[in-house]
Amino acid sequence: MNIIDLSIPVAEVVEQHPEVLDLLVELGFTPLANPLMRQTLGRAVSIKQGAKMKGIDMAKIKQNLIWNGYEIKGD
Repeated sequence: MNIIDLSIPVAEVVEQHPEVLDLLVELGFTPLANPLMRQTLGRAVSIKQGAKMKGIDMAKIKQNLIWNGYEIKGD
């Protein structure tokens, strides 16, 4: 299923949908490119929290994920 919950930790999202990692890095979640950061910070921070921390527009994230065939929940 191509459902992404924005409220769960980023590491869980990437475990469920590994192909999303590249999309998130392109959107500005650059620390996720580092496996160590993904395993530490990614286990504690959700996409929503990360977007707020990095100043990334949630509408842009949601739009990009929808364009790539994902359904969004946890908004």
